Amino acid sequence: MTRNKLFVFMLDALCSSDLDQMRHLSNFAWMFEKGSYVKHIEPVYPSYTYPCHCSIITGNTVKHHGVPHNAILEVENPDAPWYNQRADVKCPTIFDYAKKAGYLTCSLSWPVSGKADIDLNMPMIVPPGYMGDDPGQFLWGNASKELMDKYFWKYGRYLMGKDRSLDLYTMALAPDIIRDYHQPDVMFVKMCDLDTARHVNGVYSEEAKEQLRKHNYEFGVLLESIRRYGDFEHTNFIIMGDHGQQDITMNLNVNILLKDAGFIRCDENGKLIDYDAYCHSVSMSAWIVLKDPNDEAMREKVYTFLKKLKDDPKYNIGYLYTKEEADELFGLTGPLDFVIEGKEPMSFSSTLAGRDAFEKYLRPGQHSSVASHGHLPWRDETTTFIACGPDVSENVVIERSSMVNEAPTMAAMLGLSMENTDGKVIEELIRK
Repeated sequence: MTRNKLFVFMLDALCSSDLDQMRHLSNFAWMFEKGSYVKHIEPVYPSYTYPCHCSIITGNTVKHHGVPHNAILEVENPDAPWYNQRADVKCPTIFDYAKKAGYLTCSLSWPVSGKADIDLNMPMIVPPGYMGDDPGQFLWGNASKELMDKYFWKYGRYLMGKDRSLDLYTMALAPDIIRDYHQPDVMFVKMCDLDTARHVNGVYSEEAKEQLRKHNYEFGVLLESIRRYGDFEHTNFIIMGDHGQQDITMNLNVNILLKDAGFIRCDENGKLIDYDAYCHSVSMSAWIVLKDPNDEAMREKVYTFLKKLKDDPKYNIGYLYTKEEADELFGLTGPLDFVIEGKEPMSFSSTLAGRDAFEKYLRPGQHSSVASHGHLPWRDETTTFIACGPDVSENVVIERSSMVNEAPTMAAMLGLSMENTDGKVIEELIRK
């Protein structure tokens, strides 16, 4: 009996609003004609890349998979290292279940997967700002030696220099792997450039639409590779995103406010001396952490201060949660005692180098982003999940579901059951 395969095409920052355009793009269109989709996938909180990617493959919230942010946050360290090792993820992944069941597994450019027990693994691990000529230093020992020996000599150049492109590297590897291994049974391919286009130009920009068209062409190459060298008829195809994005209307530097209120002390050069409370930015939300979490008097003092900020309309703070509320409502745990987010979409800074709590997000060249994410799960833009294949129902449209349901649902397409997850199988998507 032939076992069906799973092929996942992940588009970073794919939004539910992209569905209308995708229906009319040549290679994406057949997914709608033959498959089904969830219009709104609510990401985990925060809707940040690495926490979301870990939830997608584990079926769990941050509380249970253990990766709350892209970076391993440290007070007043903008260069804090990022999560990158599979060991950082504290629970099993769909790759673990698939490999145990005897499937050949492959993952390309997936975050937090260094040294993962995946047969063919090329993790997203080269630092984002790296522009040198030796990206292999980050990959050797973290990626599968077999892939490095076979392909890096030829395609590693795409990760070098100021014009480095992870997407070009990924798209060079993927067709070769499909050909050379006759399509791995479980294959995840992650693309990054839609997220970049939105950060730089805005959620609904022409640049974002053009990038989606490019991803459509890339998907076409992968489909044709599977038609030629794999088992197209026995493959379940998934197109998904990790989070949406929102255009930024304003920016607030909470650490300047905490400094002005006496919770942060700096020297005459603005360098941190000591703090009672400190803000970590999660882009479109922010975490406030107490230096001494056992100081209940200080906790109440900081909480009172944050409530006053929320009550003052000029700060645009619409949401305030304690760590207990964040845990109960969202399964969010991490270096935080309070969480805040804007009433209207806004971003948060955390550097003490600034002098003004308010900083407008301007066009590229004046500021790095005009759109971002990290916001609450239900806020637009959400992301989406499109499925097509022998184990997928046809012409089913589900209005809304949770990101933690994706891993159990994809596992069900492989005939597998994931245990002890926060999510559950989206039964309507599974062909009976």
